[in-house]
Amino acid sequence: MNGAMRRHLLTMAIAFVAALAGVAIGCRVLMPTPSAPSDIHTLVHRDIALDAQQKVALDQLEAQFAVRRAELEARLRGDNARLAAAIEAEHRDGPQVSQAIDAVHHTMGDLQKATLAHVFAMRRVLRPDQAAIFDRLVVAKLTDTAR
Repeated sequence: MNGAMRRHLLTMAIAFVAALAGVAIGCRVLMPTPSAPSDIHTLVHRDIALDAQQKVALDQLEAQFAVRRAELEARLRGDNARLAAAIEAEHRDGPQVSQAIDAVHHTMGDLQKATLAHVFAMRRVLRPDQAAIFDRLVVAKLTDTAR
């Protein structure tokens, strides 16, 4: 095999790998991923005996929260992008970086508050005996002892 043939084969191999990478990146970026239910939602369905009405009510709450969570996560991605731009512009902990960090923290706080509001809304659907189990699940999840 001569040098020209090797170069052509190498070019084709590189083009093939680049095409695969482009497809993988395109799928990851352009194709929406379905929102997964929150971990607490999964634990509730797994560990608490729910009646049909409760299942419907909890699924509705989860669907509503998925929309809100997606909005806040999109806002957080934007805040992180602005933080990256500020870091790139200032190359230090300057005023733009500080302002961008504050925005990230604010959005993270809003996400946590929305998550807790969702958790309490879920709890209101449960009977007192179920709520006691739910409380243990939430505490275990927050302390990373839930499995």
